[in-house]
Amino acid sequence: MLALSFMLLVLPPMPGEAGFDKLLQSVENRYNRARTLQASFELTYIAPSRPRRTESGELYLRKPGRMRWNYSNPAGKVFLSDGKYIYFYSPGANRVEKMKLKESDDMRAPLAFLLGRLDFNRDFREFRVRADTTGQWITALPKSDRLPYRQVEFLVTAAFEIRQLKVTAQDNSVMEYRFEREALNPPLGDALFKFQPPPGAEVVDATASAEAER
Repeated sequence: MLALSFMLLVLPPMPGEAGFDKLLQSVENRYNRARTLQASFELTYIAPSRPRRTESGELYLRKPGRMRWNYSNPAGKVFLSDGKYIYFYSPGANRVEKMKLKESDDMRAPLAFLLGRLDFNRDFREFRVRADTTGQWITALPKSDRLPYRQVEFLVTAAFEIRQLKVTAQDNSVMEYRFEREALNPPLGDALFKFQPPPGAEVVDATASAEAER
């Protein structure tokens, strides 16, 4: 569905290019005005010398800083942020990992902007654009070299939805997200973003060990 067009357009936009500025502003407005978001996702991991892996499920986001990834494949897997801590539950190991949100280098971090304060020009130093049969690909290079990722690519539709996201890590691994059935401002209650460890699950609290080292 998202097959690339043979036509490639590379535009290193400058601040005075009104068309590109309007595109970025329209995407920012769409997500900055939303309080909550829900979408189906497919996530593909691509890493050098490793087999490709694809997972899928439902994503829920709510300002400020809350997100929940409920996986249907693999069933039972959960990744949750309550705005302060991150919890990752692996059903195969029946294990929960807890860490502070600010200390996490998980590659889902670029998704947090969707319900944060999206500002392309604040967060990225360089942009390239190319045409796609379903919209425009925006390639953005972050201003900071200290981040775990070195490049983010957004596929933006004519309705200014972000339908696909590719995050390239410093080690050249890629996490590719595809989103479907996006809904803005659905009712999402507090309970959805409160993590309860499954019965008998091992809980590894990285925040406790970090406090002990201080």
